[in-house]
Amino acid sequence: MLFDRFDLQPDDPLLTLIGEVRADQRHHRLDLSVGVYRDEEGQTPVMQAVKAAEAQLVVGQASKAYLGPTGDADFCAHIADLVLGAHAGCQVAGLQSVGGTGALRLAARLLAVNPRPHGAGPATIWLATPTWGNHVPVFAGAGLRIRTFAHIDALGTALDFAAWMEMAERAEPGDAVLLQGCGHNPTGIDFTAQQWATLAARMADKGLFPLVDLAYQGFGLGLEEDAAGVRTLVERVPETLIAVSCNKTFGLYRDRVGALLMTGTQAAPLAKGMAMAKALARGEYSMPPDHGAAVVRTVLESAELTALWSDELDAMRTRLIQTRAAIAEHPLASELGLTGLVDQKGMFCLLGAGHRVVQRLKDESAIYVAPDGRVNLAGLPLARVDDFVTGLAAACRAAQAEPEMAL
Repeated sequence: MLFDRFDLQPDDPLLTLIGEVRADQRHHRLDLSVGVYRDEEGQTPVMQAVKAAEAQLVVGQASKAYLGPTGDADFCAHIADLVLGAHAGCQVAGLQSVGGTGALRLAARLLAVNPRPHGAGPATIWLATPTWGNHVPVFAGAGLRIRTFAHIDALGTALDFAAWMEMAERAEPGDAVLLQGCGHNPTGIDFTAQQWATLAARMADKGLFPLVDLAYQGFGLGLEEDAAGVRTLVERVPETLIAVSCNKTFGLYRDRVGALLMTGTQAAPLAKGMAMAKALARGEYSMPPDHGAAVVRTVLESAELTALWSDELDAMRTRLIQTRAAIAEHPLASELGLTGLVDQKGMFCLLGAGHRVVQRLKDESAIYVAPDGRVNLAGLPLARVDDFVTGLAAACRAAQAEPEMAL
């Protein structure tokens, strides 16, 4: 029997928590695991700008016919403008993808099928760890060889930029490097403007190929500020791939809206890259779904809806910043090593805590965080900050008091 020959695969531990949270009957449970924005009432509402755009589509959309493997061209053009601005000095092309993960997968396939010198082995991509849990499966599944290095220092509180520069020395010309554009998942620790410039120059000198994962534009410092690093990279490196997700920035999580952008200094090579991406997309999923992309396009085509959406995103970011500040100012913050949260950006932070602390948080305080200690701060109401910090302190103290398990 064919199915019986498969090995039983483990469930994704993060997604498993979704079911655990739903089954937890404790009224005070707090879900800080899966990366979605929640308001003060714990809901993930549809943005007003999105609802208005959907209403326009209901009235004005005349057809549901196929658009082709590249999806909505106007959507892609708007996303390119949002991410790259005027993008002077480079050529830009793009195609709609099935969410940001679909864009990453398509980028990985492009890297994997790119002709290699005889005997060179599979294409290599460098990942800074810790990273988003799905990065490794996406790239390994596409056939890429994965090499890793440290993103943060041993204390887990600062960027290890020396490790990044060492990676650039060790990597071979033609190797790909994954960079998170802003709001690093899971640490919240981003590059400074100077570090972006230094790394971009070194990658250009070494002939390394950047793949940018841009999933949280607008959740760090602002739409323009969060794109500055990517724009610096594009200005200095001959070619890039940029995987863009609209799931967070437009609250379109389940609609799976994304784009894969390509930049280059010459039109002819870019056209070849687009042709290959189009062929790969056709073989992977044929056509991307239209609705979410049409919503984003409708928002960005309208000055009124764009302003409304931008205001809503600003409000989300402001609350995130307030949450970080409230945690950092808590009387127990210093004891728990949380004062540095105000210097980090985006939806996430990473606790310097082991499995026992994470388990105690869940069992004793009904607080759910990711198995690796990642906390979705965008799911923490300001009114529950004290519950979170005191629960974490209790879990840490109890874990420290436990005897070490014998080997």
